[in-house]
Amino acid sequence: MLPDIRDEKQLHAAFRWDIPARYNIGVAVCDRWAEREPDRLALLDVADDGTVTRVSYGALRAQSNRLANLLVSSGIERGERIAILLPQSREVAESHIAIYKAGAVALPLAVLFGIDALTYRLDDAGVTGLITNAAGLAKLRSAPGGMPAFKLLLSIDGPEGAAQDYNEALASQPSDFTPVDTTPDDPALMIYTSGTTGQPKGALHGHRVLPGHLPGFQLVHEFLPQEGDLLWTPADWAWAGGLLNGLLPSLSLGIPVVARKFEKFDPNEAWQLIADLKIRNIFIPPTALRMLRTVPNPRSTYELQLRTIASAGEALGAETLLWAQEALGLTINEAYGQTECNLVIGSSGALGMTKPGFIGKPVPGHVVAIIRDDGSPCMPGEVGQIAIQRPDPVMFLGYWNRETATIEKFIGEWMTTGDQGVTDEEGYIRFIGRDDDVITSSSYRIGPVEIEDCLICHPAVALAAAVGKPDPLRTEIVKAFLVLRPEFEPSNALTDDIRDFVKQRLSAHEYPREIEFVASLPMTTTGKIIRRELRARG
Repeated sequence: MLPDIRDEKQLHAAFRWDIPARYNIGVAVCDRWAEREPDRLALLDVADDGTVTRVSYGALRAQSNRLANLLVSSGIERGERIAILLPQSREVAESHIAIYKAGAVALPLAVLFGIDALTYRLDDAGVTGLITNAAGLAKLRSAPGGMPAFKLLLSIDGPEGAAQDYNEALASQPSDFTPVDTTPDDPALMIYTSGTTGQPKGALHGHRVLPGHLPGFQLVHEFLPQEGDLLWTPADWAWAGGLLNGLLPSLSLGIPVVARKFEKFDPNEAWQLIADLKIRNIFIPPTALRMLRTVPNPRSTYELQLRTIASAGEALGAETLLWAQEALGLTINEAYGQTECNLVIGSSGALGMTKPGFIGKPVPGHVVAIIRDDGSPCMPGEVGQIAIQRPDPVMFLGYWNRETATIEKFIGEWMTTGDQGVTDEEGYIRFIGRDDDVITSSSYRIGPVEIEDCLICHPAVALAAAVGKPDPLRTEIVKAFLVLRPEFEPSNALTDDIRDFVKQRLSAHEYPREIEFVASLPMTTTGKIIRRELRARG
């Protein structure tokens, strides 16, 4: 837990890790609260038609205990991987909690994955159980080898083939279960990397990953829990951001969570949900925030009770930060991390620890630095790689069946990120871009984020991505891929106007010499732009 100290230096000096010798995520996020306050609200499960089901910690414990009993009786052994292929719902929370209490390893899978992505992860992880729905079953039936064999296959949409009905199967199980006595280092969760570079790798985490997240989670949400706090994120709970920056830490702190999955993110629907449910805390990826920006005067249109906004996944950019301050009267607090080691850098308006254009400072308890290729620390103003020092409770145990890749992730005691950054004299860290995203033009090293941040300030631009395009004279030129707002059409005049707009606001070496208008941008399931696909287009 983060001490409620509203002075940055004093907070860092006072913080100490206190992770018990025996720890289980399922107990921490559910049973601990259910024993004391069984009627305490845990989830608001919102159906497609807007119907809201309130789920208590007591109900969550009983149902997760039934599932844990079913896992064990089905032959699922400690350490086996159980996949969850579902949109945000109470069943996702129940499944995670049950898997942890049974001593197995949860493997969340994004509902947006196609069949190739799904079968790769199921095969690579050696999954022995799957909890899904009719849509998930339909995808798996289309696999070249047909439906994989599982010890346990459940569908929340009813029985189908080898799949048992989720609720019916659980109804026959007892509601009491003794959780497996796990240590913080016992495997609990495996999340595959986004695959922005190369094949996705399974990052295996111990139970300590949850307490490791709590300081950063409390920092970016300004010392929650506070009275009335209620959290929602549109991020898929299969992503480290949605799961570990949202669902699990909220439940562990006794904060109820809204479960609502949009088939397609709609900013007006999102604002309406936030207003209707009186949501106080939101975790929003930068792409979704830029879409929320398209709704004019949200405070005048909707009755908002927001207290905190946190964002992660890509650098936010100064313009979006300033928009939130002007349009919402709130500071967007940024969080930075990777699937392998998440939420280690953050900003906090409550501490006055925020600076436009910078992602924040190291969260208490984490040692983060900008390092050179030899592992030595960079000086302020010197560009290098963002790295985290081990040991760190939020750091992964290693890549699944990838010992060499795990070793290569480190330089000495530093876990490398592949992200370029720089610190200023005050210790703030600015994210420049991934190693392979940095553009080299006429000897300048240019990060795409600053260009993209400038581009979306143009009234015609909804979304933007900047990449380097090979050029015989300059090594690379800046090329921009733009999604226009609905009321604008591509034209040569608009291209020239956007180009001049960036040139005047940034510099003559950073403006996009080439602009291509597109209907959409390629993105990972976590909302990150896949710039390598754009570079491949030329």
